Amino acid sequence: MTRGVYVAASGAESGVAAIALGAAELLSGAVDPIGVFRPVVAAGAPDPVVQTLRRRFKIAAPYERCVGVDYDAVHADPDAATAEIIDAYQRLARDCAAVVAVGTDYTDVGAPTEFTFNARVAANLGLPVLLAVSGAGREPRAVRDAIALAAKEVDREHAARAGTVVDRVEPERVAGLRAALAGDAWVLPEVPGLTAPTVRDLLRACEGRLLFGEEQRLGRETSGLLVAAMSLPNVLDRLEEDHVVLVAADRAGALLPALAAAHRSADFPTLAGVVLTGDLGVSEPVWRLLSGMDLRLPVIASAQDTFTTATRLAAVRGAITPDADRKTEAALAAFGQAVDGPALLSRLQVDRTEVVTPLMFEHTLLTRARARPARIVLAEGTEERVLRAAEVLLRREAAELVLLGRPREVAARAAEFGLDVGAAEVVSPDDPELRERFAAEYARLRAHKGVTEQLARDTVGEVSYFGTLMVHCGLADGMVSGAAHTTAQTIRPSFEILRTSLVSSVFFMSLPDRVLVYGDCAVNPDPSAEDLARIAADSADTAARFGVEPRVAMLSYSTGASGTGADVDKVRRATEAVRAARPDLLVEGPIQYDAAIDPDVARAKLPGSAVAGHATVFIAPDLNTGNILYKGVQRSAGAVAVGPVLQGLRRPVNDLSRGATVQDIVNTVAITAVQAHAAREEPPPPRPEQEGTGA
Repeated sequence: MTRGVYVAASGAESGVAAIALGAAELLSGAVDPIGVFRPVVAAGAPDPVVQTLRRRFKIAAPYERCVGVDYDAVHADPDAATAEIIDAYQRLARDCAAVVAVGTDYTDVGAPTEFTFNARVAANLGLPVLLAVSGAGREPRAVRDAIALAAKEVDREHAARAGTVVDRVEPERVAGLRAALAGDAWVLPEVPGLTAPTVRDLLRACEGRLLFGEEQRLGRETSGLLVAAMSLPNVLDRLEEDHVVLVAADRAGALLPALAAAHRSADFPTLAGVVLTGDLGVSEPVWRLLSGMDLRLPVIASAQDTFTTATRLAAVRGAITPDADRKTEAALAAFGQAVDGPALLSRLQVDRTEVVTPLMFEHTLLTRARARPARIVLAEGTEERVLRAAEVLLRREAAELVLLGRPREVAARAAEFGLDVGAAEVVSPDDPELRERFAAEYARLRAHKGVTEQLARDTVGEVSYFGTLMVHCGLADGMVSGAAHTTAQTIRPSFEILRTSLVSSVFFMSLPDRVLVYGDCAVNPDPSAEDLARIAADSADTAARFGVEPRVAMLSYSTGASGTGADVDKVRRATEAVRAARPDLLVEGPIQYDAAIDPDVARAKLPGSAVAGHATVFIAPDLNTGNILYKGVQRSAGAVAVGPVLQGLRRPVNDLSRGATVQDIVNTVAITAVQAHAAREEPPPPRPEQEGTGA
């Protein structure tokens, strides 16, 4: 039987999109695949809530299978519409482990009977109702009355109740309302950004066109409008962060260059965009000036006059849409902080599956990182992707972040992209006190290599060394770098400063239906049999730490006793060493990749093996093989490779690909945080003296 939840609002004041996102993330962390279903949608354009959930949770079902009927069908014949909804839901549900159904928006069904209609549909779908009740401007007694009235209606329609979320509560009233409700409902504070329109929303509202600037910046949220009808000094004095400024097109030559300069200045707020009203065109000299300014700020032309444009734009209310990533993250963060996920999951009677899918893996990472936030240094504090990832991590409270960079530059870059990273600490690698402290410590650690304090002062100014020394000196729990630096630049300092034994790496390979662990694909060119055994044991422990049950395959060009030669003999000796040192591990080797991953091949080549056909940890015999293996699977199978994740350090330092996405960075920081937890709980052996490794 397919489990799930029906998210239904008791009135138009309450939104369902944010709650539906939170419920979907909760379910995606427990089962796979999940589905989204909207019983009633508006005719015409695809429903934004359905599309947002499909995109965010990689739901494979096409849009048409995720919706029931339109509002006209409900008006014409509610009973027939309900029957059609049930049929559509059942067709979707049979291919899903769980489904999030999202009730109506109170935009068309209308009348006081709309909630009754949602409760009746939920009962017919066999889904418990997660009730959304608005707390905006309501006293605790009024909220209690609203909950009781809605709950009575749910009971009358014979639907089950999974819980209640009171949303849109003013932040200063949250604590008092929680106390007054005494656990009868979860209280979700109002998140202002969820209703803020984006620049793209405003462009559509005024039927404008983009003249200058980057299209990707149209997704920036706006904080308000300013009509530039005064002289330039007065306009500049009234600018606020994320404002959209309306300028009459015939004044563009006088105001637009100044606004562009103010936007790029660290002494003025950064703008979300400029709208030129009247569409009289920009004169050729002004156009030439702006074209040479590398203007990234969106400049939009509107054909309407200033009053009409301002009236239209002032009426725009933002919504969660597929391209509104910041709104999605804000909604997920608010839900995760307010709602007791395990309690809700137990009420939905959803049993976790044994398979670990990529979405489950990401959910587990963030959940574990959030449980005990670690202090993580992001060495490239002015890099755009790093700043975007930092905003996500801070919203999710997944880590306490330190951004390396000059504070003024970090603030200017974050403001340029419309990002809020104010909760992160910014530390300059030019800080004289820290530079002296780190130089003295680095010179002490590397004295056996002839490093003097003068040489150390130059070295520690490099961000990877600076960040690694912060970790070494206890000023941070871990570091992530590599978005703009090579692997060697990132990991060399950790080899010199944090190494405890053999350092190796793994990649978490996120395939559509599982997460596998590949090692060592980034560090050791030609490990000995003893080193290979150590890599296998460390990789198995890393896999287990992140929820992947370790079944270790020691890869070779031969399976079992079928082959001979120095290379296969090395793998055979390594396998024996792992079994001797770690009898608790399931390990098989030598084994070919096809026999390790394909049950049919395993039955033919290595019958009776507990690992063959079901391996989750794959150990390559050398770096050449490992690097080719992970890149081949990444490209040919469309896998997401998270790593390299380093092993064998006192404190975690992890590398990013220079092509890393924002989500890659978020995942890597979460992994680093979880490693930091383990390092606190399981102190590694004392740091050995440096010896014959070139370090």
